[in-house]
Amino acid sequence: MINFNKDSIFNLHPIDLDKVHDEARGLLIEGEEMVAAFKTVRDQLVFTNKRIISIDVQGITGMRRSFSSMPYSKAQFFGIQTTGFLEIVPDAELMLTFANGTQACFDFRGNVDIGQLGRVISEYVLNDRS
Repeated sequence: MINFNKDSIFNLHPIDLDKVHDEARGLLIEGEEMVAAFKTVRDQLVFTNKRIISIDVQGITGMRRSFSSMPYSKAQFFGIQTTGFLEIVPDAELMLTFANGTQACFDFRGNVDIGQLGRVISEYVLNDRS
């Protein structure tokens, strides 16, 4: 389960944006675009140019879904850890601390451009506060 109130979300694997649950697209506002998407076994995490959307698939059939959103405008601090040189299993991490005290750590597996996610967050947070 993807939950922003937990310490870490592990084993996020990249997916194509066209594989994001359709309901998530209905949450996007004017000018908001998806930039990257990831999944666990059933759950998904979508990074847009404005926020992170968590999609928690529930129940045996997976028909019930819970959506959570954390806007970058509420981020106070973030950090990234890049993949090491010649790692057998490439992984990267993104750590965020929000104004309400919530801390989220995302552990990515596979070929993930963590720098792109860092740039998206930086651009929104820095431009929003300047």
